[in-house]
Amino acid sequence: MGRILVVDDEEKIRLIIRKYGEFEGHEIKEAADGMEAVKMCDAEDFDLVILDVMMPELDGFSTCKLIKSKKDISVIMLSARGEEYDRIHGFETGVDDYVVKPFSPKELMMRVNVVISRHSKKTTDSTQHEVYEKEGLKVDFTSRSVLVDGKTVNMTPKEYDLLFFFIKNKGIALTREKLINEVWGYDYYGDDRTLDTHIKLLRSSLGEYRKFLTTLRGMGYRFEA
Repeated sequence: MGRILVVDDEEKIRLIIRKYGEFEGHEIKEAADGMEAVKMCDAEDFDLVILDVMMPELDGFSTCKLIKSKKDISVIMLSARGEEYDRIHGFETGVDDYVVKPFSPKELMMRVNVVISRHSKKTTDSTQHEVYEKEGLKVDFTSRSVLVDGKTVNMTPKEYDLLFFFIKNKGIALTREKLINEVWGYDYYGDDRTLDTHIKLLRSSLGEYRKFLTTLRGMGYRFEA
């Protein structure tokens, strides 16, 4: 399974996640604050970091940015606040999933397994160099890079996944259920708000080329470039 670092200043939370994580076959390490987590990620390799937002010394968002700037590690954010602004802020820092406290440990482990398996598939897949261009939009699937009018756009991991899926299925009407199943995984246990948040982020990143992404009322979306 995976090597997971659990970062939370509440020992009880860490122990609960450790218990369920080890039951699933994962190797669990713990950190009580953001600074300790950054040092551990510098010294060791992890498949996933479960990261609390509110911590002393270094908050979860800042911790995530520091970790992501050095290594390609998946992150699931834990927070007592579930407002859209907080979710957007979390996804903008590069988190793969966002879980609101109080949470179900079983559901958290299901999300953990989905994130680890999908990240593992991305790193092991070998594909030919593939580029898509339309007007001023250039998408490089192999390097996971997007250029808008010649300027590189930094996106969250799921923005890339969504855009790639849209382009590979251009002209096809995609239901909300289809997008969630294919981009997040068939055993994803989140809600529609996660998809809505990422659609907003993606449209913002695309700038004027958001025109390619059409909303189908009562159904879903279609990429029409």
